[in-house]
Amino acid sequence: MGAFLAESDTSGATAIATFAGGCFWCMQPPFDSLPGVAGVTVGYTGGTVKNPTYEQVCTGTTGHMEAVQVVYDPAKISYDKLLDVYWRSIDPTDAGGQFADRGRQYRTAIFYHTPEQKMLAERSKAALESSHQFNKPIVVAILPASDFYKAEEYHQKYYCKSPAHFKAYEKGSGREGFLELHWKIPLPDSDRPKPSYAKPSDGDLKKLLTREQYNVTQLCGTEPSFANEYWNNHREGIYVDVTTGEPLFCSTDKFESGTGWPSFTKPISPGAVKEKSDASLGMERTEVRSSAGNAHLGHVFNDGPAAAGGLRYCINSAALRFIPREDLSREGYGEYEKMFK
Repeated sequence: MGAFLAESDTSGATAIATFAGGCFWCMQPPFDSLPGVAGVTVGYTGGTVKNPTYEQVCTGTTGHMEAVQVVYDPAKISYDKLLDVYWRSIDPTDAGGQFADRGRQYRTAIFYHTPEQKMLAERSKAALESSHQFNKPIVVAILPASDFYKAEEYHQKYYCKSPAHFKAYEKGSGREGFLELHWKIPLPDSDRPKPSYAKPSDGDLKKLLTREQYNVTQLCGTEPSFANEYWNNHREGIYVDVTTGEPLFCSTDKFESGTGWPSFTKPISPGAVKEKSDASLGMERTEVRSSAGNAHLGHVFNDGPAAAGGLRYCINSAALRFIPREDLSREGYGEYEKMFK
């Protein structure tokens, strides 16, 4: 059979996500129905046995977990959205399997294919944990993707091939009842998971960032004026920390300063950035850093528009990622849409 990798567009138009959530029969339907998902394959991954059969995996001795591999278009659906669907399809507190299915082959895991997926998965898991929606620890593993072996054909889209048996199994296993109890009822706003913008390790940052982004955010470098990505950007949207995704500034507070760097009158929220004295280069300045990631962003000066408070946050484009207004919900920043209404 050989290791299977779902086909992704060589132009980079599609990407791959891999999730283990117990019985793969139950993990395929939630992703199959999503706009932006090109295909979902059920199979086995995480183990040491090559070309395993269903019977071998069921013994629990191969090290493999039942999993789904999702091919998706990042322009139509974000990895954060896939993570949200994943959490809402499992019991994230069960370390021994899922519902009636016990053993390593039914354990939960998020298999990341890129450093960015790892960062987003860790951030999403931390947000769920900090929400206190569950009174037990979140035990889902976050692991590097390894060889994925496509399961036998009769397992693919089992919910379509044997709908009556599938529904009986989904209910009888306890999964349906658990999901109805814990996930189908909307959470009050006060109980919704709050994003946790965890800073990746230095090794991961070196893989995620360009050389200039790393130099600016981690080594306090400065990019050239008038030769950076956002100095002349006039689109509506928000600017987030390139290292963690934490929202930092909004286009509604951006203004033309004539300096050649993005300039803002204030952060997107009072706690988004922190300031510290900077006596480098023989000057007395106030450095601006991101709160969660402690990334160097730039400096703040007292020569901004008087009508807006008189401050000018002079920020390096290399420290930012721009999220256009029309992409806020897809990227997981829907709460900021109200800033443009």
